[in-house]
Amino acid sequence: MGGTVLFFRFELERRGIRSADEFLPPYRRAAERLGLTNVDPAPKTFEGWIYEGRKPQKTFRQVIVEMLGYSIDDLWTEVPEGATPDFVPLVGTSPIASHAEPGMDLSEMKRSGAMAVRRARNYVLQADRERAGDNTLPLLHDQVARLVHDYPRVPLAAIWDDLLDAQDQVIFNLETGKHRPSQLSDLNFMAGVLAFLVAKGFNDMEDREQARTMSLLAGAFAKDAEHPGLMALVNGLQSLIEYWADRPGDALFYAQKGAALSSNLNGTVGLWLLGLQARAAAVLGDEGTVRTANREAIDRRGSVVLDDLDQLGGLLTYSQEKQTYYAVESEALLGHGDAELTVQAELAVRGFSDRENPNWAFGDLAGAQCNQALVLLYSGEVDGAADAIRPVLELPPTYRNNGIVVSAQRVRQALMTTSARTAVVARDLQEEIAVYAPRRPALPSGSQR
Repeated sequence: MGGTVLFFRFELERRGIRSADEFLPPYRRAAERLGLTNVDPAPKTFEGWIYEGRKPQKTFRQVIVEMLGYSIDDLWTEVPEGATPDFVPLVGTSPIASHAEPGMDLSEMKRSGAMAVRRARNYVLQADRERAGDNTLPLLHDQVARLVHDYPRVPLAAIWDDLLDAQDQVIFNLETGKHRPSQLSDLNFMAGVLAFLVAKGFNDMEDREQARTMSLLAGAFAKDAEHPGLMALVNGLQSLIEYWADRPGDALFYAQKGAALSSNLNGTVGLWLLGLQARAAAVLGDEGTVRTANREAIDRRGSVVLDDLDQLGGLLTYSQEKQTYYAVESEALLGHGDAELTVQAELAVRGFSDRENPNWAFGDLAGAQCNQALVLLYSGEVDGAADAIRPVLELPPTYRNNGIVVSAQRVRQALMTTSARTAVVARDLQEEIAVYAPRRPALPSGSQR
């Protein structure tokens, strides 16, 4: 049976290029024509392109297009083996704008400016390749911190390339062995954090197997870094993956495993694992575990001492807003709704309503709004539930990740099974939610932690 091959690989082989050594000379000539320096890919990066079909990060795409004369989308299109592709070469076009020309809008100016920053950063990192020098680690730290901050606040598509690029850079520094012994733990910590984010990204893309594999790698890096907090955080991620995969038993197992590991830690990761236990137990109908876990989380909140994970923020910290959101969700999953829980649900929504709040995340806001709708439904307030979920239903498709879609479908299920199912508002809402889910959006990160 015939298979397929990327047009990129086909075109390289047509030119007699089958290795990184053969690829680099024409690649460098293309970079020179564009006025770029120090943009060479590592050999393993090139092998990932040609053998694994991995699409290059933005830093490399412009040079590849200049070198081969085809668009990046054409080059990363699969073609039948043995066939002769008929893609049209680019003529008289430049793959990039070399500077911000008059009349460019602000977003384009920012894009070209960000490219300049990326070039300069890559130059410094390349210059330090013989060692993990004084410039390398601070630059990598800044990159990791920015990605941790941005992940729950912007669409995943906006940072995915940067996230993979940062992971490549950190792993390259680990591979070379040129770092000092004192830097090894730091590099493994950064590799673990980045692997955590990449695994979360795969989960948001509903690629469970890649998410699970990358979470195991994140755990390995965390273990090599000898960082119990990060190891527990990875257990939390594994619980999260199984929770959204509708495997609550596995989700509870990983949450309990991480909770045991974090029992003597003072940061918020231990509280997150208790929240994860409560949510998974609620799906299983285990009210006793829900109550115990939520009560312990409340008791421990007062003695929290923020650690290095909390200081990075983003997905690595478990805020009071998120704790309220998790507690409400666990009760809503048990089918509860009363006046006190309605107040807590409103507090959870209000906690994520201010975009300026450093703990804001559009995924958590949408999840809290869905939970509020559930609580109101179980309290018999159909109109209130419809109002609560309305902002979620109006989210652009690019902001509907898997967690948001699942949360919305829970509301639909409740509409179909509660006494409200015969109301006109309930029937209309059921129909609207039924067609809500785009299965392949331009995926956002969201938090949905």
